[in-house]
Amino acid sequence: MPRYYYKAVRLDGEEVEGEHEAVDEAALIARLQAEGLLPLKTRSAGGLAAQLARQRQRQRDLQAKDIESLTRQLATLLESGLTLDRSLGVLTELTPEEHVTRLLSDLQARVRGGATFSSALEAQGGQFPKLYINMVRAGEASGALDQVLGRLADYLERSAELRGTVTSALVYPMILLVVAGLSVIMLLIFVVPQFTVLFEDMGAALPTPTRIVVGAGDLFRDYWWALLVLVALVAVVLERWLQNPDNRRAFDYRVMRLPLFGDLIWKMETARLCHTLSTLLKNGLPLLSGLNLAKEVVNNRKVGDGLDEVAEDLKHGRGLAEPLTSRGVLPQLALQMIRVGEESGTLDAMLAKVADIFDRETRTSVQRMLTLLEPALIIGLGVIVAGIIISILMAILGANELVF
Repeated sequence: MPRYYYKAVRLDGEEVEGEHEAVDEAALIARLQAEGLLPLKTRSAGGLAAQLARQRQRQRDLQAKDIESLTRQLATLLESGLTLDRSLGVLTELTPEEHVTRLLSDLQARVRGGATFSSALEAQGGQFPKLYINMVRAGEASGALDQVLGRLADYLERSAELRGTVTSALVYPMILLVVAGLSVIMLLIFVVPQFTVLFEDMGAALPTPTRIVVGAGDLFRDYWWALLVLVALVAVVLERWLQNPDNRRAFDYRVMRLPLFGDLIWKMETARLCHTLSTLLKNGLPLLSGLNLAKEVVNNRKVGDGLDEVAEDLKHGRGLAEPLTSRGVLPQLALQMIRVGEESGTLDAMLAKVADIFDRETRTSVQRMLTLLEPALIIGLGVIVAGIIISILMAILGANELVF
């Protein structure tokens, strides 16, 4: 039988990892659950590259928006009184996409066969995140699957909105940057050479700034293909460099120290973490297990390392607010609100409020960054164009002095 690597959490919050032989990944998950473990990650111990490629292919079949839509519709059907089996059947009939229909049919068949909904989701080859599956499992245990799915849909919607806010806000500056770059390149390739011919006819020695501009134009005109290859090579090297955990950690630590981007990333990670942890706690998960799951959604390793240390402190009964404060993982406002929520016994509600506040703070930071970035790009383009024009004028004036 093939061997599988796993990472899981015990009921007391302790993380464990190891390898087991199993028929497939679903059988491994069932074995771990029988041993009282909450699976976080599983993968084949051999042929990792092939498995990751298959997992990426499966994930392309089911997009995040598909999961959000299915979750919302399923929650609505369950709240209306339909059984899970019937709800899946209705969605199968109404869904136009073939790959989603196949998935729903498989889920319905497994549920009809006596499997729990969470185990049916686990058997879909990694198309549903571990956090999603564990939240569904908590809903099944509490008998409130419809409410849990409703919260899941809200969580997915909020996460998509946060990503969309940042992505949409960065579209215009990126377009402006690309247009500015193309404008400068076109100027160097098509305009500057016209003056070069004039300078050669005059027989004047070109000033240093003019030679630099002419050389840049020749470089773009004659070796544009080499520049494209160089850019692609740098991108590939950078991607592989970031795949190394130590390099990624060093990169994330440096990014967090940047004046504007570091603050924006910190607020985004705070909103994402607090919203995820709030949803998990509302669904009945213990704080330590919820934190171990919630930290999986954190992308920045500086914040992630701090949460790892907080989880260790939680095992020794120190609570959540004190370790977060001592590690400086979250902004001061978030720490104060979490402390109040922990002392009043309303931690899940307070985390939700923190997430709302930092959602708004993220949008404000994005707008503030754009307010500074757009003029900076325009001024930068103006300075470059002015430099090109001045270098040409210097050559023309120098040639005129030689003539007279």
